[in-house]
Formats: sequence, structure tokens, C-alpha cells
Amino acid sequence: MAVTSRDVARLAGVSQPTVSRALRDDPRVSEETKKRVRDAAVLLGYVPSEAGRALSSGRTRRIGLLVTDLENQFYAHIIAPLHRELESCGYQLVLHTETADESVAERLIANGLDGVILATTTVESVVPLRLRDRGLPFVYFNRTAALVDADATVVAPAAGFEVAVDRALALGHRLIGAVLGPQNTSTGRSREVALRAALAARGIPLEAGVVRHGPFDTAAGDAATAELLALPDPPTLIFCGNDVMAYGALNAARRAGASVPDDISIIGFDDLPPASWPILELSTIAYDYVQMAREAGRLMVERIEERPEEFAHVEFETTFVERRTLSAPRAH
Repeated sequence: MAVTSRDVARLAGVSQPTVSRALRDDPRVSEETKKRVRDAAVLLGYVPSEAGRALSSGRTRRIGLLVTDLENQFYAHIIAPLHRELESCGYQLVLHTETADESVAERLIANGLDGVILATTTVESVVPLRLRDRGLPFVYFNRTAALVDADATVVAPAAGFEVAVDRALALGHRLIGAVLGPQNTSTGRSREVALRAALAARGIPLEAGVVRHGPFDTAAGDAATAELLALPDPPTLIFCGNDVMAYGALNAARRAGASVPDDISIIGFDDLPPASWPILELSTIAYDYVQMAREAGRLMVERIEERPEEFAHVEFETTFVERRTLSAPRAH
């Protein structure tokens, strides 16, 4: 027969509710009583039921992570630090994937979550609106939506682009192209704005003919770069919306027989671990995405447990990391 909290209560000489409070480290229970309850639980081999805890506290201590773009390698690198942060606060991370906004919102609400971290939100997404209307707390990670304000951890791309553009101009690049992310994402928009602003401030136009947009994936980077390299006057440098697109750009250059960086220089964004591998040595714009994931977890727990009046918007600054894929353009 399974040991219950009532068995622990009898051995410890306390009531069953006191056992529950003691094992939750409730400050209303004295340290002496907590120790007696814990000792009794260990002696009997009692393991508290998560379901029972949820019923007594009104919380499941489960946080959802919504990633609708699961194939994007970026998100594989943020799950572990987010999991560790939530686990340290006593919460479990539950991964959710979906594509249709309406079914996503209903599924998140129906899954008994205490909160949701939205990682791949588009600017016009109705998911935040539906979650807000149903009273389910959420935090934006990396991308935000226009319809609803909420706690958020985001990237501030301007500083990294300014340094990268200065370095590119110093090397002699003037015809600069870009393979940018989707225009219906806040990250796609903010990175494009930052790049255009950095170039314009230095008198360099970003011409429409050498700009492409697409999903933040390798295939989009490959296809767009192949188009740019086939132009009569191709750019000597391509800025990519993220590292994953830059991987595709490198593939396209190799396929076209273009030398990187002699014929074409390539700069990514994110500084994912493969960017520093000797086989790639990708120049890229970097920020602390691990800490950004941990901060999203912290904000989520704070929103659930403390319900602060104001929303927190935490920005992570960028820097430029120069590696092998950037050099002076080949003289023609």
C-alpha cells in the first residue's frame, strides 16, 4: 500500500494539512515541525504527489514554451538554460508546438499551465490576446507581438550592426547586400531597421535589388544568396538575418564556386555555437542568448508568483565577433 500524507502526519504527530504546508516550506510552520515532518517522510519513504500539490496550491508548477518554428536551430540552444532556470525555481518546462494560432491558444489554456513563454510569435499573432483574455500569464522571448504588451526579453541589435558596418567599410566594402528574416516578426523588422540605420548614417544605401527576405532557416539563406550571387553586379558582403540563414549563404557560395571571404563576405546574427567551429568561423553579431533565456524564465516566475503592476522589457545588447568569413573584397 502506498504511503500517504496521513501516514506521515500520524508519525510526526501533526495534522495532514500541516504535513502539506511543511513540505512546501510554508513560513507559517515552525522549523522544528518542518524537521519532524521531513524526518517522518524520509522514514516512511513518502513522495509528495504533484497532482495533490496542484490541487492544494492552485498551481501545476508547469510552464509552457511555445515554439512554432521547431526546426530553427536557434531554439534548440535556449531550451536547456530555460529549463535549468525554471527547475531552480521549482517549475517544469513543457514544450508546445503548433501552427494555427487559434488551436495553439486553446491547447495552452487547456493544458493546465501556470504560464507560457512565447518564443516564435509573429507581430500579428492573436495568441497573446487570447491568453490575456483568459488570464494565463505569458512572457515574450526574443519576438514580441503588436497587439498585447507583456514582460519580454529581446535583443537590441543597433550596437552590433554599427560595429560590423564600420569594420566592413574599413575593409573596403561598398556594395552591401542582405538576406533578412520575415517582415511579420519583430526580430526580422528590428534587425533590418538597425542595419539600414547603420548604413545610412555612414552614407551607404541598402539597395532594394540586393535585399531578400525569407524564413529564418538555412534553405531561405541558401536560395536568397544564390540569387544575389547570380546578379550582374553582386554584393561583396551579405548580412544575414541570423546564423542559420548564414549557414545557407555559405552553402550557396560553395555551390556557386565563390570563395568566402575573397569573392563574398558573410556576416550572421546570434553567434550560435557552430559559428565558432573551425569549419565555419562565421563572423556574426553576438549577444547573450543563454542569459536572455534565463531572464525570460525568471520573469515568468515573477509574473506568476508576484504579479507586478508594470511589465518588464529587458534588452540584451549586441557586439560584433569577427572571424574568417569577413575580409577585404577582391580587387576587380
